[in-house]
Amino acid sequence: MPYENYAKWKTEAIQAEPKLSIVIPAYNERERIVATIGAIASHVSDLGFPWELLIADDGSKDDTVELCEDLQLANMRVLKAPKNGGKGSAVQRGMLAARGKYVLFADADNSTPIEEVSKLLNKLEKDGFDVALGSRAAEGAEEGKKSLLRKILSGGLRWMVKYIFFIPVKDTQCGFKMYTHEAAQKLHTKQTIMGFSFDLEILYLASKYGYKIAEVPVAWIDAPGSKVDTRKEVQRFLRDLMKVKMNDLKGVYR
Repeated sequence: MPYENYAKWKTEAIQAEPKLSIVIPAYNERERIVATIGAIASHVSDLGFPWELLIADDGSKDDTVELCEDLQLANMRVLKAPKNGGKGSAVQRGMLAARGKYVLFADADNSTPIEEVSKLLNKLEKDGFDVALGSRAAEGAEEGKKSLLRKILSGGLRWMVKYIFFIPVKDTQCGFKMYTHEAAQKLHTKQTIMGFSFDLEILYLASKYGYKIAEVPVAWIDAPGSKVDTRKEVQRFLRDLMKVKMNDLKGVYR
């Protein structure tokens, strides 16, 4: 009964602790945020457990916030920011506000379809992992419409992450990651990088703190309307790699 389950989630605030919180960072997403919310709400409401949705706005200058609020969803919260602070900042606010036993971060463009969520949830709930990562590089992943430039740059960055920073993850940047509540709170409290490279720091910390990490192959498509400038983000990624290493040497993560 997909529609009945969605209608109940839309109108009746859950009383129990959510099993799952889903955090979506959003900045000027008026063109696709409603469609993404609809896709997520329709699918997850039919999974049979209490859950909540958090839209972590990042100081949008368009009507993203108004569009979300106009939906009047009983189990969705819109977290407003007075100004743009970066994607990492939005994700951090959402993660720290989440109440669920498990917390998923998903991109606003739904590049990894929400139908993949059960794969990650099973890794935490049934297999005892602390962190489950959607991966475009793990065996069995489906990656569509990625430009040749992005493929080359991604390959080079993955090599650096593995052989220079020793992070045991093939794909650090896929916007589809799930944590236990305890891991989400600890990792994002320690977070210092507020831009697009925040994932790198979080996974560095997860490895440093000894969390069990599962990398899960997922479907992914390069959705139209991306705000990522590949060349600029590569420069920032390299800069943030150095920052993470220096932070560790200075004892910031103790």
